[in-house]
Amino acid sequence: MMVFINNWRFYILPFLSFSGSIFVFGRNSIIFNQIGSTDIYASNRNQFKFQDAISKTEGNVNEAQVEDSFQELVINTWSFSNATKAGWNVLQKTHSALDAVEIGCMQCEIEQCDGTVGYGGSPDETGETTLDAMIMDGPTHDVGAVGDLRRVKQAISVARAVMTHTTHTMLVGDAATSFALEMGFPESNLTTMKSRQIYENWRGANCQPNFHRNVTPDPKKFCGPYKPIPSRNTDRVEATANKYISKDNHDTIGMIAIDSKGRIAGGTSTNGANHKVPGRVGDSPITGAGAYVEQGVGGAVATGDGDVMMRFVPSFHAVMLMSSGMKPDAAAKTAVAKIINKYPQFSGALLAVDMNGNMGAACNNIDGFPYTYRTSKDSEVKTVTVKCSHSNS
Repeated sequence: MMVFINNWRFYILPFLSFSGSIFVFGRNSIIFNQIGSTDIYASNRNQFKFQDAISKTEGNVNEAQVEDSFQELVINTWSFSNATKAGWNVLQKTHSALDAVEIGCMQCEIEQCDGTVGYGGSPDETGETTLDAMIMDGPTHDVGAVGDLRRVKQAISVARAVMTHTTHTMLVGDAATSFALEMGFPESNLTTMKSRQIYENWRGANCQPNFHRNVTPDPKKFCGPYKPIPSRNTDRVEATANKYISKDNHDTIGMIAIDSKGRIAGGTSTNGANHKVPGRVGDSPITGAGAYVEQGVGGAVATGDGDVMMRFVPSFHAVMLMSSGMKPDAAAKTAVAKIINKYPQFSGALLAVDMNGNMGAACNNIDGFPYTYRTSKDSEVKTVTVKCSHSNS
């Protein structure tokens, strides 16, 4: 039997039974949530095949043949513990870091974590919610990403479809939506009553705050449409951060997973900056900015003022520092310090982890930056909160 709940397609399969709460069927992003003796199957495809239980690029893996020679790990930004749990449960089923990252981020898309991930949050200047996401595979260095994705809820899974079914790295805008529909993802309205109210309140406050400058009418007092005014110095503009970006309105989920075969993967998902200019794509889907993983080294994920952070590709920077022998904590601090040096007002955080499970984070102009993780040594998800520097004065 098939049912639809909030535009997510569900198949009731009473003849199936799996232990645990979530099970993934490879690229098809299938979730099993056990309810009594009946399993609910949620798919973002129109069709599925049982032989696709493990990612095609990784080959068919027999659970009994997997050697636990590496410490398994799932770690992500912010206190999104349900996402960590979802990723961990999948990791135990499929032994695939890619599956863990996809389903972990998808959990936040479904829950609309803090209103900054998934549908129904961060409307742009027209009131529309759009999504950014990316996923990266350490062993192959393959990446799939979407930016400014419209009318499709499953951003992280569309990103993985880009990686799986094309030789491209990123698709954006309505063309990315067309690709998603072609791949079998359902089209739906990403606007909710809450996001509509956020938009209307913003319009009622003369469109404050917004991201315009050097335009008329004065963007600090009026709504658009705007027209450009010449800058006195057309060669350079003062380096400024987006002071309205904070943990309260821009909590991208960034996740890294390492499976029992030592394969590392990373990914991100977000609905971007609140009241952004339509068409804006942040750092989250940009390789090396929102996330970066290097097989045999480790990975890093970023969150915060993406317009500033992407200019420094901090995730790539941190991983390269780790490849030269620096510990994750020091690598994260060094990468963030480089941003602070140029943009002391920026708000953001960087989370890094190496292949041995050593982890560290650095942040700026946030009261505290929490991240959640679970490893093979842990019996439950743990949360660590990092004290941040404050350089905005």
